[in-house]
Amino acid sequence: MSPSTPSYANHRYPAEIIAHCVRLYFRFPLSLREVEEMMLERGVIVSYESFRRWCRKFGQAYATALRRRRPQAADKWHLDEAFVKVGGVRKYLWRAVDADGNVLDILVQNRRDKAAARRFFRRLLTTTGQVPRVIVTDKLKAYGAAHREVMPSVEHHAHKGLNNRAENSHQPTRQRERAMKGFRSMGSAQKFLSAFTGISPHFRTGRHLTTARRHRLEMTVRFTIWNQITGVAAMPSAA
Repeated sequence: MSPSTPSYANHRYPAEIIAHCVRLYFRFPLSLREVEEMMLERGVIVSYESFRRWCRKFGQAYATALRRRRPQAADKWHLDEAFVKVGGVRKYLWRAVDADGNVLDILVQNRRDKAAARRFFRRLLTTTGQVPRVIVTDKLKAYGAAHREVMPSVEHHAHKGLNNRAENSHQPTRQRERAMKGFRSMGSAQKFLSAFTGISPHFRTGRHLTTARRHRLEMTVRFTIWNQITGVAAMPSAA
């Protein structure tokens, strides 16, 4: 294992099972109990509480390792915010994606005002370590006010129709939120979505845009990368 590979010391189950369960939970809209049932079908008896602990311990580590392997973000960023229910109360999920659709960062906040936009801009610059050439947002005035303070030299386009890339990026989150029936706290929402937006897109290849053969080849590459960052030996191919 490389120094960056998560440690599985003192865990009863091998890395293959832990990594597989974490991938199932973050890749598909499954509950912890549904993952438990799927593993039971395969003869692996593990409680859903174990899955919860694995996801908390390894989910973010896997997501961070996957993000490190991505190429540098494109210089055109799309920013958007959407409401999410946390404990039955409306909160706001701020999201930034680059021109290639890669999620740069997310932040769950109480408001969508100037202070919230400014906080997200500063976090985004710190997370990516780079300054974009242009940002695209909707017409929320908070973006313009925060932009003038935090990154005034960056070109800013505010237009509802230009920001479909960021808005479309919310769809997997919406699907996952429905499956989970909302989030219990802002902390848990931030932790889950941070790992989710790092892991789930890795296995989304834009299947409708390519041939079956190219899709299989791309998925093979992505599974290999997953095995490398989780420290799991490549599984033998089926006969």
